[in-house]
Amino acid sequence: MRKSILLIALLLISITICAQKVVKVAAAANLRSVFTGIINKYEKENPGVKIDVTFGSSGSLVQQILNGASYDFFMAADKNFPLKLQEKGVTYGKVTTYVYGKLALWSSTIDVNKGISVLKEDAVKRIAIAKPETAPYGDRAVELLKKQGLFNDFQTKIIYGDNISAAAQYAFTGNAEVGFIALSLAMAPEMLGKGKCYVIPQSMYTPIEQACVLIKKSTRNLAAEKLMKYVLSKSCDSLWDKYGYSK
Repeated sequence: MRKSILLIALLLISITICAQKVVKVAAAANLRSVFTGIINKYEKENPGVKIDVTFGSSGSLVQQILNGASYDFFMAADKNFPLKLQEKGVTYGKVTTYVYGKLALWSSTIDVNKGISVLKEDAVKRIAIAKPETAPYGDRAVELLKKQGLFNDFQTKIIYGDNISAAAQYAFTGNAEVGFIALSLAMAPEMLGKGKCYVIPQSMYTPIEQACVLIKKSTRNLAAEKLMKYVLSKSCDSLWDKYGYSK
């Protein structure tokens, strides 16, 4: 009798697991707060769907995908990285822009309202930037400094984070007096109101056109396709707005 009950229980668990649709997402680090909100909203509206997300720099996530990581959906911090995957033949469907990100200067100790000229102050000993090779927000920060003729002057002060979240953490903890971070991270609950933030005019750097694409698998994950449509729909607009993105 006990064996029968155990077998029935195991069968029910197995049926439940099979019924649950899992979507594995690779998402750029700047999306940590906003995409967590999107996931919570989506899972409530779609019972039986589980979103499993890994955050990191777009470049690192691309390498993981090319090395065989089992993701279904890639949300990058720019358009170039998804296009690289498309060129390699590991995606299907279109590479689609979902939002435009904004670069910000943030400090827990220094008033950055004067903009990038604050970097010249003696109090600024270290400047946090995400690695430009793998993180689009870091790339735009370096581009901005070079356009302003400041990169060589500040090169020795720069400390590089593996991704934009790491750069934000350097600034938040005081390991860097200022940091070039994604505006979305400055507006996240853990940083909002904890320091000074200056939104850098978008005209000063190449637009951060964040794009997404589905990853090719042996079988199509229809749940991933549905999630992509949701991310691109108006259902998420209020959350994108809340974290400073534009469409």
